[in-house]
Amino acid sequence: MGLGIRKEDTVMILSGKEKGKQGRVLSVLNKKDMVLVEKINMIKKHMRPNKTYTQGGIIEKEGPVHVSKVMLICPRCNKPTRISNVSLEGGKKVRGCKKCKEVIDQ
Repeated sequence: MGLGIRKEDTVMILSGKEKGKQGRVLSVLNKKDMVLVEKINMIKKHMRPNKTYTQGGIIEKEGPVHVSKVMLICPRCNKPTRISNVSLEGGKKVRGCKKCKEVIDQ
């Protein structure tokens, strides 16, 4: 089952403390049905000093958000929309916008 949301997509948060905010998807966690969105759901993590964090201490980073709580923003009409599957002439399937009926992927 595909989630319909991919890395580098712009999404809007539908519920929770970050409701209404928009951000870019940093990564998709398919097995957990979660996404990491830039500057959304920031959590504090206590890190021991290592190669990447030489100082250590408390690090702020993005926490995962369930995919049901985000909605894709169409790059053409700039509105949050559901995703439809569109078949092109060559038999290739791409994502489409339900509101403006345009193809999202090129």
